[in-house]
Amino acid sequence: MIVEHRMYTFRPGTVDGWLKKYEAEGLVVQKRHLGTYLGLFVSEIGHLHRIVLMGAYESLADREKRRAALYADPDWQAFIAGVWSLEAIQTQDVMIMNPAPSSPMP
Repeated sequence: MIVEHRMYTFRPGTVDGWLKKYEAEGLVVQKRHLGTYLGLFVSEIGHLHRIVLMGAYESLADREKRRAALYADPDWQAFIAGVWSLEAIQTQDVMIMNPAPSSPMP
């Protein structure tokens, strides 16, 4: 199993609008295609205006196959077009992580 950790940094004042759009339109499409949804987290202390999305996949090949299906979905393309029009996201960082031997995840 691998875990994908996606961190987005937003322009101040744009997180709430993005969250509403993502929860209403994007999340349902992602759940239709991607692996295990581990969660969506919003920063409250420290580096503000950040969101972390985490999901789990069986392997890099599994992730690649699932993300290709997501990008081919017209509902996802419509969501992405709307998200970019918000001009909210400043940076995006993606990490693929393997669980350590002591992790409770398999």
